[in-house]
Amino acid sequence: MKSKAFIFLSALLSLISASCAKPAPGDETILLYASSHNVYREGRFAEAAKMLAGENKFLPAVVLRGKAEYLSDDLAAAEKSLKRALKENPGNVDASLFLARLSRENGNRTEAQRLAEKILADDPSDIRALRFSAELARERGRSGEAASAVLLDKAVEASAESALVFLDRARLRWAGGNSKGALEDLGRAKVLLSHDNPVMKAVETLESIISEVK
Repeated sequence: MKSKAFIFLSALLSLISASCAKPAPGDETILLYASSHNVYREGRFAEAAKMLAGENKFLPAVVLRGKAEYLSDDLAAAEKSLKRALKENPGNVDASLFLARLSRENGNRTEAQRLAEKILADDPSDIRALRFSAELARERGRSGEAASAVLLDKAVEASAESALVFLDRARLRWAGGNSKGALEDLGRAKVLLSHDNPVMKAVETLESIISEVK
């Protein structure tokens, strides 16, 4: 029987192929991506990168390999993979953000800033890009402190909005009988919120109710 991950990816790729001229990848590629993604989520970055070493046509796999290579300190390979992904799709946020981090580590702050600004031009509320831009501003010393503060304020606002989305989905999942999924969403919401944020109380209240009912 096909796994839920396989079914989900198959459906997703069917939608992609319907709107793209390129054919969707085969079942083997989908399963490889799903397997390597699970390994990546477990923090086994070098292993995930090795699993995807020969995959250069399926964009999500190329991006995942680049991220895994970066996190396993294989920066030269990561740069090659991430640039390949951006050549295929210049708007890929994950590839842009990881290449920005890599550029900063290589001492190219100008390129890092350019990539971060490009992400924010497309999505001004992208939390990761806001935080990264704030870090770059802070590295300028006192001259960048004000800009860093503004960027972090925006990131806090965006985090609260994202947390509300997770809270809304948690309520729907719980109402539909999916307590486990609801608790997972509430956990994600808590990660995004500061302890004194008013939304945190609503998250913790629902979390307590679900736990008691279970």
